[in-house]
Amino acid sequence: MSYGTGLTPPHQQQFPTALAQRHHGAGAAITPAPSATVTLPVTSPKGRSPWVWLWPVLGLLGLALVAYFVTFLGAAASIIGLVAALIPYAVVIATVVLIDRWEPEPKGLVFFALAWGGIASIAFTLLFDLALTIVLPARGDFFSSVIQAPLVEEGFKALGLLLVFWMGRRAFDGPVDGVVYGAMIGAGFAFTENIQYFAISTIEGGVEALGFTFFLRAILSPFAHAMFTACTGFALGLAARRGLGSGPAIALAAIGYIAAVLLHALWNGASFVVGGGLIGFLGYYFVLQVPIFALFVWGIVMLRREEARLTRARLGDYAAAGWFTPQEVDMLATPAGRRAGKTWAARLPGGRGRLMATFIRDAAALAAARQRAISGRDPQAAYDEQVLLARITATRHALLSA
Repeated sequence: MSYGTGLTPPHQQQFPTALAQRHHGAGAAITPAPSATVTLPVTSPKGRSPWVWLWPVLGLLGLALVAYFVTFLGAAASIIGLVAALIPYAVVIATVVLIDRWEPEPKGLVFFALAWGGIASIAFTLLFDLALTIVLPARGDFFSSVIQAPLVEEGFKALGLLLVFWMGRRAFDGPVDGVVYGAMIGAGFAFTENIQYFAISTIEGGVEALGFTFFLRAILSPFAHAMFTACTGFALGLAARRGLGSGPAIALAAIGYIAAVLLHALWNGASFVVGGGLIGFLGYYFVLQVPIFALFVWGIVMLRREEARLTRARLGDYAAAGWFTPQEVDMLATPAGRRAGKTWAARLPGGRGRLMATFIRDAAALAAARQRAISGRDPQAAYDEQVLLARITATRHALLSA
């Protein structure tokens, strides 16, 4: 059939082929799917990190210490001392990290505490000793070991603690934090001091002298300096818990400093009390020093229990407002509950142990923020509270999702 010249059949005008369909135009817009990763708010780093300008100062002091060791002790002896000093250093650091597991401190402040103890405290102590040698060249061993060393060394270590207290005022929450920062400064100091002692022993008496010095300093007393400076840290931690200002905090820290000096002098005075014999020293060590160390360990255990009690109390405030269930508070406020929670989360589809660890960490930080708000010493505690509540809510949702 013909449709006339120049005309196209109607079905070919609408459908070019037998299977073609009419084009209906663009469809309705579809909203893009939300991102699988939600960006959670973070707390402000202000008041939780060291002042930036201090790092170059520590770097220059560190280079000066390296030059001092290489010049006066030699590279070989210094390396031997360094390797030997790493062993007690690792033991002390691992122990302090265990103490700090309940509510971990900011890594920047922890590294600063280690660096201050291992670099600045040692450098300033050496400079002070040099100046005092010029002024009082005829000092006796008793004065140098039992009076000068405790006063000067604990003084420079306490200065580092005060810096952490001022710089990290929003992370310095209580006695446990003070003990952790003090022990880290003491650990850093002992590490560098051990390098010197081990190197000198190697130079003067070879392997035998090094072994004896290692036994005294790395086996019998690896925690000595950490324990001394922890006394000052404990006092500053009390000041933080009570919301004290700088003046009263320094006064309270002075009491802790006196305790640190007395313990240090008691340790350094052993050789003057019992003489130079090993048997007499061991008797002094087991009769006096071991009980002191046991008392220190007991004090740490009690402080950890108090930290758990405070966490329960503060999270209980939020539970009363509906943010947590009583069962969650029980889990978050006890070591056994935390372990059980991590075990349960690890068995969930995909393994959610890390999510539970984040949930526990943020809950502990929330309890600390609540305590700072109660003490009135942190104007930004309310902001931290809102951030942490948002993070906790998101983490809980991720934990319980199908």
